[in-house]
Amino acid sequence: MEKRMKIGPKGQIVIPKDIRDKLGIKEFSEVLVDLRGSEVVISRSAPLSVSYTDFFTSTYAKKLKQKVDIKKILDEEYERNLLR
Repeated sequence: MEKRMKIGPKGQIVIPKDIRDKLGIKEFSEVLVDLRGSEVVISRSAPLSVSYTDFFTSTYAKKLKQKVDIKKILDEEYERNLLR
């Protein structure tokens, strides 16, 4: 899927929506930019050593205004299920 794009005044390009959707690149996602010979390759970044939850929220979710303690939420849910 080849697309012709123009470079903006600050050296920026826009990744077309259909390509972002296919790769699962959302707002605030990190991408890798690599130089291979005379080509610039942009690819979706995979987590290095972060948890799946951290990777998912940084890739698929909009940034939250405050930090969410996932472990605390899961512990509370676990406790509620024990009481049933």
